[in-house]
Amino acid sequence: MQLLGYFASALIGISLGLVGGGGSILTVPVMVYIFGVHPLLATSYSLFIVGFTSLVGSVNNFSKGLISLKAALFFGAASVITVFGTRKFLVPVIPKKITSISGFTVTESFLTMILFAILMLVASISMIREARDKEPDEEFSGRFKSLKLLGYGVGVGLVTGLLGAGGGFLLIPALVFLIKLPMKKAVGTSLAIIALNSLFGFAGDLGHFTINWTFLLSITIIAVAGIFIGSFLSKKIQGEKLKKGFGWFVLTMGFYILFKELSS
Repeated sequence: MQLLGYFASALIGISLGLVGGGGSILTVPVMVYIFGVHPLLATSYSLFIVGFTSLVGSVNNFSKGLISLKAALFFGAASVITVFGTRKFLVPVIPKKITSISGFTVTESFLTMILFAILMLVASISMIREARDKEPDEEFSGRFKSLKLLGYGVGVGLVTGLLGAGGGFLLIPALVFLIKLPMKKAVGTSLAIIALNSLFGFAGDLGHFTINWTFLLSITIIAVAGIFIGSFLSKKIQGEKLKKGFGWFVLTMGFYILFKELSS
């Protein structure tokens, strides 16, 4: 079972290297169902693994000129502040038992996994649906709607903070269609924002959880190796077809988690 977990950890990095997102969607289920980590702690581990892996990928993309620093800093500011605040102040006060419905107790763990499954379903639809035929070719400018971007950044921060997911499937469409970045630069910029969000979110967790650093660093190293594999494969494989195939996999996993949690 652990061997399967290590293989899945490599897929986290590979997906980030190939399509600039999706890795965090795998991390929490891998932590919970394969390694037996508590769901809330799994979201914390996910932040570190995805954050560090994305940071490595960002350095590689920056060297190729595939990151818009202005977009990353402007768009990431709202989400970074939100994710840090969520992990530092909101997550620690979530009660273990949230409510009871007809004798059924809704626990913190149950709600976390149900919300994560819903997130996976939404992400999978974003990955599966056809991309627009023409990519915007206009670089980052001052003509976008600042309030809309601010709200989008806060939304991504809440998702990342509550569920430990980097939000790449939310970020890339925003960077392409709101900020008008070319797709390749949107993928690179997305990794930079995911790195900032995730690592600041993990920083907000320090002191709230007991971290198994040996385990966490070993999974992170495997995921980092995966991102280099993903970057190499991205030159050989058509990204849109791969993204769609990964979307179907995420859709299946989302339904599996819903079935498993509701049936138990």
